[in-house]
Amino acid sequence: MDALTDLLDGPRARGAFMLRSTFTPPWAIRIQDEAPLTLLSMVRDDAWLMPDGGEPERVSPGDLVIFRGPDPYTVADDPATAPQIVIHPGQRCTTPDGTSLSEAMDLGVRAWGDDPDGTTVMLIGAYQMRGAVTRRLLSALPPIAIVRGDTFRSPLVDVLGEEIGRDEPGQDVVLDRLLDLLLIATLRAWFSRPDARAPGWYRAHGDAVVGPALRLLHDDLAHPWTVADLASAVGVSRAALAQRFTKLIGEPPMAYLTGIRLAQAADLLRESDATLETVARRVGYGNGFALSTAFKREHGVSPQEYRAGPTG
Repeated sequence: MDALTDLLDGPRARGAFMLRSTFTPPWAIRIQDEAPLTLLSMVRDDAWLMPDGGEPERVSPGDLVIFRGPDPYTVADDPATAPQIVIHPGQRCTTPDGTSLSEAMDLGVRAWGDDPDGTTVMLIGAYQMRGAVTRRLLSALPPIAIVRGDTFRSPLVDVLGEEIGRDEPGQDVVLDRLLDLLLIATLRAWFSRPDARAPGWYRAHGDAVVGPALRLLHDDLAHPWTVADLASAVGVSRAALAQRFTKLIGEPPMAYLTGIRLAQAADLLRESDATLETVARRVGYGNGFALSTAFKREHGVSPQEYRAGPTG
């Protein structure tokens, strides 16, 4: 298992909010739904993306966009168009003055917009999950990440476009898995760009020493790893591994391991009903007390308080 796989292996899409949106200009949508992650595929026509406090970005058919929540942003046909629609948490849709638009913009099964024959077509998938592992991934992304269609094209977009309007048994699960696959493909394309500022754990994946070490750590978090054990497993000295790992990742091997263990623990606390002892064993701590001590030092609250707290 590599680091990207591990980060995406915990919180998967479950009941993601999926839509095929169609509009006729002028149109502008203010998105403040606080979704932690949203994926947008431009199918037809151009649009402008405007993060609060950021520069407008134009996107064209074939482009894929990842929005990192929960900060709000606007999508419009033109930067000068004032928002006519506001999306709130829970995907509640209103005018800027609060009048509900939910019924007026419902165009059928997962179809939404101001015109069923509109010139602008977008596929949108909003993840609802929140978890510490996901936040580690999101911290590596800018507020808006755009993968241009002239550099990367995925056949998954066409499949998603075909499936999104179907109303059949198990369709939500089909769409969730398609969204996951398209997200992973988009992330790989984003991180592998020549000018990408990919996180150290992603860049190091192809390193002959650090890459195998990362895979070993992510494959078995519960193993009582030491730098000596890890160095022996990848065939180098302790000093060589520690130096190269720190240079590429930005922190020593055991600090990195502690980070992913505590992130995985936080995710398990939110995403499962496993006991603290079970969580501790699964992520490499001898007992619940040891995990609780490390967890509180990292997160500022106990595991119990974290599990009971808000999901945002």
